[in-house]
Amino acid sequence: MTAFILPHELHGDGAHKVLAVHGWFADRSAYAPVLPDLDTDAFQYALVDLRGYGEAKDAVGSYTTAEGAADLLDLADRLGWERFSLVGHSMGGKVAQRVVALAPHRVRRLVGVSPVPASALPFPPEQWELFASAAHLADNRRTIIDLTTGGVRPAAWLDRMVTRSLARSDVKAFRAWLDSWAGEDFHDRVEGCQVPALAVVGALDPALPADLMRQTWLTWFTRGELVELPGVGHYAADEAPLDLIRAVEDFLRADDAAAETAGAEASQPPAADA
Repeated sequence: MTAFILPHELHGDGAHKVLAVHGWFADRSAYAPVLPDLDTDAFQYALVDLRGYGEAKDAVGSYTTAEGAADLLDLADRLGWERFSLVGHSMGGKVAQRVVALAPHRVRRLVGVSPVPASALPFPPEQWELFASAAHLADNRRTIIDLTTGGVRPAAWLDRMVTRSLARSDVKAFRAWLDSWAGEDFHDRVEGCQVPALAVVGALDPALPADLMRQTWLTWFTRGELVELPGVGHYAADEAPLDLIRAVEDFLRADDAAAETAGAEASQPPAADA
């Protein structure tokens, strides 16, 4: 275990443990819209702040997916979670895939919500400048949020999303994380992976659409699945929290149903010889 402990909060007391990882634009408060309606009897969720965000805003680090994955595994050890599922939004989806690459035997199920693929994500020069400058420019953050939600969200909502992003992230870490989630390519470490893996995308998100998931996520994960939410962009937790909960928890619950079936079959007496 390291000296650093990822700041986190626990919700629920269910037997199925879930680590929830936020994206580039927010800390763990990004999951606030879904909290009232989670199944806290079946699941226990640990919502974390990656280095550079929220309560870890001032944490020193390299701000990479590898470091984030190591921090998550360390937290799971501290919580006594030998096996767990992962939910990761956007950048957090790539961090979650790093965990699978490092310790696939520990991951029950993986959910990426508009997840960045485990491969590099190249940007045209002008788009890269927009994203790189967003570390310092609030207007660029607003433009990115607007573009990735189809240009249909109210101005006040966009402003609120930007305000949260600025308040909950460190500028230096925000910029460093971009290099990591956009530039790293470790897809060979998850290619052929047997961990059940669901990608949830929004139909209004041009950045990480369903077609990209078919070329990446569904190609690498042999038990991969895809759900596309209509009328939703990149921020499903904010835009359609109930739809997101249904998609995620139905998928996670399938693991428990399979275990119950296997247990019931194992408990049956052997058939008598004819």
